[in-house]
Amino acid sequence: MALVAHPPSPSHHRQSPLITIRTTYQRLNSSISQTTSLPQTNTSTKYHLPLLQQLTSLCQSKQSLPQALTLLQQQNPHHETLDSLQRKEAIGLLLQACGRYQDIETGREVHRMVASSTLFHKDVVITTRLITMYSMCGSPLDSRLVFDGLEKKNLFQWNAMVSGYSRNKLYEEALRAFIELVLQTEFKPDNFTFPSVIKACGGIFDVGLGQGVHGMTAKLGVLGDVFVCNALIAFYGKCGLVDEAVKVFDYMSEKNLVSWNSMICVFAENGFAQEGLGLFSEMIKCEKSFAPDVASLVTILPICAGEGNLEMGMVFHGLAVKLGLNQELMVKNALLDMYSKCGCLSHAKGLFDKDNNKNVVSWNTMIGGFATQGDTRGTFYLLRKMQVEGREKTNEVTILNVLPVCLERSELLCLKELHAYSIRHGFHYDQLVANAFIAAYAKCGSLCSSQLMFNGMETKTVSSWNALIGGYAQNGAPRKALEFYLQMISSGIKPDRFSLGSLLLACSHMKSLRFGKEIHGYLIRIGLETDPFIVISLLSLYIRCGKSASARVLFEEMENKSLVSWNALIAGYSQNGLPDEALVLFRQMLSDGIQHDEISINSVFGACSQLSALRLGKEAHCYALKAHLAEDIFVGCSIIDMYAKSGCIEQARRVFEKLRDKDVALWNAIIVGYGLHGYGKEALELFEKMLAFGMKPDGFTFVGILMACCHSGLVEGGLKYFNDMQNFHGITPKLEHYACIVDMLGRAGRLDESLRLINEMPDEPDAGIWSSLLSSCKTFNALDIGTKVAEKLFELEPNKAENYVLLSNLFAASGKWDDVRRVRQKMKEVGLQKDAGRSWIELGGKVYSFMAGNTSFTGSKQMQNMWRRLEEKIRKIGYKPNTDSALHELAEDEKIEVLRGHSEKQAICVGLLRTSKGETLRINKNLRICVDCHNAAKLISKVVEREIVIRDNKRFHHFRNGFCSCGDYW
Repeated sequence: MALVAHPPSPSHHRQSPLITIRTTYQRLNSSISQTTSLPQTNTSTKYHLPLLQQLTSLCQSKQSLPQALTLLQQQNPHHETLDSLQRKEAIGLLLQACGRYQDIETGREVHRMVASSTLFHKDVVITTRLITMYSMCGSPLDSRLVFDGLEKKNLFQWNAMVSGYSRNKLYEEALRAFIELVLQTEFKPDNFTFPSVIKACGGIFDVGLGQGVHGMTAKLGVLGDVFVCNALIAFYGKCGLVDEAVKVFDYMSEKNLVSWNSMICVFAENGFAQEGLGLFSEMIKCEKSFAPDVASLVTILPICAGEGNLEMGMVFHGLAVKLGLNQELMVKNALLDMYSKCGCLSHAKGLFDKDNNKNVVSWNTMIGGFATQGDTRGTFYLLRKMQVEGREKTNEVTILNVLPVCLERSELLCLKELHAYSIRHGFHYDQLVANAFIAAYAKCGSLCSSQLMFNGMETKTVSSWNALIGGYAQNGAPRKALEFYLQMISSGIKPDRFSLGSLLLACSHMKSLRFGKEIHGYLIRIGLETDPFIVISLLSLYIRCGKSASARVLFEEMENKSLVSWNALIAGYSQNGLPDEALVLFRQMLSDGIQHDEISINSVFGACSQLSALRLGKEAHCYALKAHLAEDIFVGCSIIDMYAKSGCIEQARRVFEKLRDKDVALWNAIIVGYGLHGYGKEALELFEKMLAFGMKPDGFTFVGILMACCHSGLVEGGLKYFNDMQNFHGITPKLEHYACIVDMLGRAGRLDESLRLINEMPDEPDAGIWSSLLSSCKTFNALDIGTKVAEKLFELEPNKAENYVLLSNLFAASGKWDDVRRVRQKMKEVGLQKDAGRSWIELGGKVYSFMAGNTSFTGSKQMQNMWRRLEEKIRKIGYKPNTDSALHELAEDEKIEVLRGHSEKQAICVGLLRTSKGETLRINKNLRICVDCHNAAKLISKVVEREIVIRDNKRFHHFRNGFCSCGDYW
């Protein structure tokens, strides 16, 4: 039966399972009788009761089993003696109780008593129960000793042996015993044999063998047995053959509750959530109207958890209450898990706090819920509470549930405490726990501890190596990751998809395209190049290395493009400065019917930010609102960033104010936005407001604050916040913080202080810091310092055109034209070319681009005429071309002509020609705006009575009524 095209019963899909389950409440509730109280067992022995009844009573409690044994062994003068049949029944009852309560010691005493009895040591029933008792107590070896000691064996004893092996997960032994039964005896397997054999086939995932056994059940006429069919359903489900399980289920003429539960479980475990819910509703609607039991609820609730379907989960919670099953421990734990995974942690916590009957699963579920939400404090609080108040001891699962919240350096101390606790209790010997500690130490920035943990492991599996390699690859040490990969190979461990994925990540971080291609070739040779996980890693590698075209080829070759692959390529285009391609691909994704998510829309906002495409950004904002994504914290940050980088800081502020749950990331986004616009005072006011709300600033917050001070000329304030960051907030400055301070001092002309700070930095300054200082040297004609800075810069980036241009401009500003020619000649020899000045403006949803000196624009005549009229007007109010901005060895009139061709002037002219009076012009530029264009834009804003917003590669300039928001400080 085709699962998707033909669900188990088409009728139950005609309406929502939620509606069906709700509408059957009343009928189901009326059909279930009130819960009857079970007769209470009196475990205290009354001497006036018959002896057999006393023994039966004592067998109801594990603590009373030794007393029952004593009573059976002695001849009590106050009671009648048991005849042989009664004594046999008593021994059988006691053996069953020993198995049920796993009391192997009492069971051994009963065995000794039976062995010494000439009457019972060969009894078929007693020996069968001995075999079963030992297997239930987890000792199949003892079961086998009893079995092998039998002179004659019947089918019951063979069945007990096969069942015992299967119960103890010794599946191969169970199958060997079954084969021995079939080949060496005259017995035919029956409906008691096959369920255990089928379970064993599932245990070793041998589909072929299981299908063979399925065929045997048909030949021997036991396929109609409900227990055999239930075992087959579970087997096929475990092996992922859902269609086969459905066929068996539909074939059954008689189904019990276990049959329905098994089939629902198959759907749940194989990702067919709606089919599982539909079958549940059919179960309670069918002719027999089965009342769900504990197994039904603990099967269906995880479906709701996996789907994040809180409404449906609450319906099942109500059903559990109506059925009186909500106090069952397994059901309570399933409810805790459902509420936690559906994001309703407070509801889960309420149930947990009211429950006085918790086990270790309850605690682990609740701890896991807090960890999933990223609540570090709540997770560790609950762990400590479990140790103090919980009757149950922590186990390996507890540790594994806590470790995911150890993600930051600030949690390193808690991680070490947890590690020490694990050592005291021996949990660190568990492979999964040890591997998780390796990964956690790496995430918390302690790679040394991660390696020590790895070195201390006696047995290192591929998962152990993966944890170490992945930890180094993900946490800033990609070369070490590569070294450990080579060590793993040399130790004889074969890499798997996770090893290779981490290796590709390391190559991505190193931007090592050569190594990455070698790995790609290896993946093709071993047939892993189509693995979805590997393909995403390869996409990331090519994107990170700037090879968007190669990534696109790989993407197009994918047969099944997942949302993750779409997101990876869209983000890659955006990150590689190809925002147009990112937007085109996003539209293609939507047209192909791929459901977007927060990551997709974030990449779209990122592309709009790069283009400063305000109209497209507004459309994306509307789209996010309709898709109910705008309330997401990350999407909210992207929207704020988009408006800020499109020149609409006021709109960014309105979005910020409307968001209800503001975390540090949102505050950072708006502070950085104000800093980018040079509104230092407003940025600092926001920062103080953030502190007043009890928010803890992080490193990104201070990047925004220092940037705001830098662009606003608030040097002393910036230095103060730089010190406060370290002394009061405990944040260690990183390169980006030093870069802000170097830039801030350089812009203020304090070049010596800036150079001194660079020399005193704990980390080696990167090219960005030296480049910033060189730019400041050009502004203040500091030729001596500038040439020294240029030497440092060329050591780090000898083949970057921008560095040569900066040095050339420094020489040009000082009139050193021979040096200018020398630098330009060097650029030619290296094969580098200066980036031409480029500006662009969005008009009517279309982006128009202009290049300095290029008059090939369609409307260039009108544009030139517009500039002549503008130049005439602004000259009357004081405009005089600043020819110092034309860094070329030309005559004065030639320099003026060069200035007229600057790209931002072209963009302004076209903007004025194609927009309505009073409309704000928003222009973007790839280079820093020159003094002449800055002066011209100020005066143009006055004569045309419009606001002109220009975003250069450093900041925003808002020109209004003859003034700029930067205060001529940029």
